[in-house]
Amino acid sequence: MSSHETKMSGRILKAPEGQLSPALLEEARKARRSFMGKALAMGAGAVGAKSALAAPAVGDGDPAILQLPPHSTGLGQPVAATGYGNPSKWEKNIQRRQSPGLTQVPQASVSFCPLQSLFGIITPSGLHFERHHQGWWDIDPSQHRLMLNGLVREPRVFTMDDLMRLPSVSRIHFIECGANSAMEWGNSAVPSVQYTHGMISCSEFTGVKLSTLLEICGADTKVGRYLLAEGADGSSMTRTIPMANALDDAIVAWGMNGEMLRPENGYPLRLVVPGVQGVSWVKYLRRIEVGDQPFFTKDEEIHYVDLMPNGMYRQFTSVQECKSVITTPSGSQTLLDKGFYNITGLAWSGRGKVKRVDVSVDGGRNWRTARLEGPILSKALTRFNIDWEWDGSPAILQSRAVDDTGYVQPKINQLRAVRGTRSIYHNNAIQSWRVAETGDVSNVQMY
Repeated sequence: MSSHETKMSGRILKAPEGQLSPALLEEARKARRSFMGKALAMGAGAVGAKSALAAPAVGDGDPAILQLPPHSTGLGQPVAATGYGNPSKWEKNIQRRQSPGLTQVPQASVSFCPLQSLFGIITPSGLHFERHHQGWWDIDPSQHRLMLNGLVREPRVFTMDDLMRLPSVSRIHFIECGANSAMEWGNSAVPSVQYTHGMISCSEFTGVKLSTLLEICGADTKVGRYLLAEGADGSSMTRTIPMANALDDAIVAWGMNGEMLRPENGYPLRLVVPGVQGVSWVKYLRRIEVGDQPFFTKDEEIHYVDLMPNGMYRQFTSVQECKSVITTPSGSQTLLDKGFYNITGLAWSGRGKVKRVDVSVDGGRNWRTARLEGPILSKALTRFNIDWEWDGSPAILQSRAVDDTGYVQPKINQLRAVRGTRSIYHNNAIQSWRVAETGDVSNVQMY
């Protein structure tokens, strides 16, 4: 039988692999009690009050920490066991999910990002939300072309090699579908933050500035106040982009999170228009036309428009207004016990930087200012955190973001007062999560 050696109290004891003798257990307990006694004596003068973050003591009846598991005594997996790294098998439940019955065919559907399981502000490429209008394609980059035409001095056709030879930039921005939170317009219809807010992601995008391409082609930026962006997929997605956005921070991107775009995110080329709804970030980008007026394409005439209370449609409302959501604790989660919790979430604004996020645990009667974690970037997700001591009583958690233009995220009744209840797009209302005495968290609307 093999054995391992454990150093305790200045002596070396031997025990069979995988189990501990009574003598070793008693030695371990004595050593732990001696160590804890000295530590408490040394720290008594430095601790004035019990910390909410103090770690619980390990009971004498739990010797697991003293047993070396196989991964501490054996040889692990070889280097580069797979050509492309994968998450741990213990994280396999963290994945994008579709909503059954949301669309008639899966080629025109959505996969929602698991916001409740993410940290920081960057969305892993494999969990980035998807929205397709006629399925995704894996296009041969050597055959892909981008045309610039219209009100330009010299129309050009670029290959991928042409584009990637030009000066490039890398910037972190969020992309949010205009229909994110759509099902919350009428009532609290879905159970988790993955479905209420999961049509958003934040990544580092790499590419050439659109303004650089317009300059190369000699675009008329005075008369040509609009662009038409056209995709190469079967839906022929076409969107009008104001020239002001193109000259500001728009990117023709081939990279995402340090690697090439993935096929479901527009490989090999997509348009990045920071702060503007995701449908305008045209994937499989094949053509940009400069024009002197909006193009009123099919996806702007009858889709992605806001139905107003008077029955009229509002068009070209592309900017994603200031918004936030608590991701933990959130719907479908359960608090295991009373005590300290870190409330965390995400905030963003299509008009600039997040300036402040306030959090309420009593349905909006009282608010406290949360900590904003860096980096705080323009038109990017911002992570916020705040301490909370749960006493076991019912609570309603909310977050309210303010951006650097002074815009304050509205309550749902404030939004409905001007937008009605029959809209689909651009719902940036405050989200509420109810915490029951059992610790179960659910979706609820507060008016």
